[in-house]
Amino acid sequence: MTHRTARRPRRVLATILGAGILVTGVAAATPAAAATPTVSCTSAKAGLAAKLKKDITAALANRKGTVAVGLYDRTTDTTCTLRPSTAYDSASVVKVTVLAALLWDAQKTNRALTSREKSLATAMITKSDNASTSTLWKQLGTTKIKGFLTAARMTQTKPGANGYWGLTQITVTDEQKLLRLLTARNTVLTDGSRSYVRKLMSQVVASQRWGTPYGRPATVSWHVKNGWLSRATHGWRVHSVGTFKGGGHDYHITVLTHGNSTMNYGVTTIQGVAKVIHRDLAAS
Repeated sequence: MTHRTARRPRRVLATILGAGILVTGVAAATPAAAATPTVSCTSAKAGLAAKLKKDITAALANRKGTVAVGLYDRTTDTTCTLRPSTAYDSASVVKVTVLAALLWDAQKTNRALTSREKSLATAMITKSDNASTSTLWKQLGTTKIKGFLTAARMTQTKPGANGYWGLTQITVTDEQKLLRLLTARNTVLTDGSRSYVRKLMSQVVASQRWGTPYGRPATVSWHVKNGWLSRATHGWRVHSVGTFKGGGHDYHITVLTHGNSTMNYGVTTIQGVAKVIHRDLAAS
């Protein structure tokens, strides 16, 4: 799934959003830079929080754009955040939420997904297929999606209006809540539902396995979903969410970015953060 921005002199008028729908807008002036937020880490493991804070900060030191980071490791009770409540256009990262909402809704009547729903879900997650996402988004409707968000306590997530699922507003805080639901028993998603989402996230096509899995030790299992979208303002949005287990750790990472000059620039930023997180946890 790629998105190409139409370029015109002085003004950028259109780009493609995740749902394959044209969105118009005029490039706005960049606001004056505010005080730069800093990485915050806590850990039950001596020295780990300071190491992660230092290394994540260093990984981002010379990177342009606006980056938000979330890390949670159950094993060492470690949490790191940067801009946890800053809102970003979701692009395709929202597809994990769509699948979770579909399963949550099916659970209410104790029904299994139909073969059609499974086919759509598989294409949506493993290939980031937009048409499948649009079909499931329309099937669920905003009411059911909001119902899931309420149940999941994802209070900072705002579904995109008028079918524009790629413009759903997401934050690191809420994406980390979702990943936590996928990786530990809870009352929102059944064990079967959680396992199904993780299975599809572990079967993402090879060309979309960049981002948060980068630099992980070979013994650590991964589950990932990425998103990328270019618009007239804030350039490229490039995001990656992933869950990881192995090497004595059980953790999940969210990195959201916008203001990237190209998609590859955003990917490189995310992977710089992921690399030091995997390295520091492996050494702890």
